[in-house]
Amino acid sequence: MKDDHLVDFPAFHTYDRNGLLVRLESGSGERLSFSLKRYIQELLKVNMQNAYGPEWAAEEKIKRREMIAPEARYIFVRSMQSADSEHLCNINNKEEVHECQWTGDGDPVVAFVHYRFIVEEEIPVVYVYELQLQQCVQGRGLGKFLMQLIELIARKNQMKAVMLTVQKKNISAMNFYTSKLRYVISSISPSRVDPLIGAEKSYEILCKTFDSEAKMKLEEDGRSGAD
Repeated sequence: MKDDHLVDFPAFHTYDRNGLLVRLESGSGERLSFSLKRYIQELLKVNMQNAYGPEWAAEEKIKRREMIAPEARYIFVRSMQSADSEHLCNINNKEEVHECQWTGDGDPVVAFVHYRFIVEEEIPVVYVYELQLQQCVQGRGLGKFLMQLIELIARKNQMKAVMLTVQKKNISAMNFYTSKLRYVISSISPSRVDPLIGAEKSYEILCKTFDSEAKMKLEEDGRSGAD
């Protein structure tokens, strides 16, 4: 499987909408520079620490190992208007003292997607491990743009679904995926496998399937009237 999944989608090489001008580039976990690794770890912490609550300390260690694994694939988003981007972040985040800022070389990174090609329930899928945007570029359509790209990459590589995990406390993310992007809670999510167990879990597994086999195994659970 090719390393650069962007090459097939030239329309997604840049994003110029809603006051944002950014470019996208591919990457992998085994080729992260020190500055990139430090940045994505910090952005992840800024965005997700509150959603995980007391589970974060243990979860952060797991996520840091996942990020540098050879099978980790990335889309990095770099601002093409660095001065304006920094000014915008400073304006929008006067009270957000923990906002993550790019300190490496080249155009500032303002967002990233970490995804992998895996198999779930014998179905080949793209699993989105992380979709993280700096606060100053959120709410401008960039997250939807990136997920549309991931879905295209999945289809191009004969994957049958896109899947991801969302923390229940992260209400905005849950609404984003289910309302704006029409993802559904997967039949393998704890809340659907066993509601009693699911009630104790802090997350849901969401999916969007592309064919009937994937829909049957990842969305439908065989119960009367399900989905």
